[in-house]
Amino acid sequence: MSRIGKKPIPLPKGVTVKIEGNTVAVQGPKGKLDTQLPAGIRMQQQDGNLVAIRENDMQAAVHGLARALVNNAVEGVTRGWTRDLEIVGIGYRAEMKGKGTVVFSLGYSHPIEYPLPSGIDVAVDPKQTKLTITGIDRQKVGQVAAEMRSLRPPDPYKNKGVRYAGERLKKKVGKTGAK
Repeated sequence: MSRIGKKPIPLPKGVTVKIEGNTVAVQGPKGKLDTQLPAGIRMQQQDGNLVAIRENDMQAAVHGLARALVNNAVEGVTRGWTRDLEIVGIGYRAEMKGKGTVVFSLGYSHPIEYPLPSGIDVAVDPKQTKLTITGIDRQKVGQVAAEMRSLRPPDPYKNKGVRYAGERLKKKVGKTGAK
């Protein structure tokens, strides 16, 4: 039995849910999100909560997934999602260009311009070494953070690059040679 799938999703004040077929539309103070449910899983509203119900045990594998996706949508339209990135390295920095583009200087011969998708906001701190990515769609926020990190992943020898805030890196020892 799915422990996560059985948990009810509490609906905060100001959040409305519309269930049509296998689509759950969640609307809240921050915006509106649509979530597709896998076949065999349906959502039901019961006294201020949403409950994921599966038709039979063939859908046990996606029961918890469906509940988690809808829960992420509910949390996204109420509080939103954030991901923090740190840029480590001499001369490495990021800055906003206009409203929808982030320009990275990461030690390459050219600056890298990253256009932001719709629904994603980025804040750069005054030192230009910390980025905060915010949005209501958890998947989109995580994808943008992963793409920004992949522009210059952390180097295991010098620990330079773009990393998630709080990410622990294992530093490797360099060459041992002539002294």
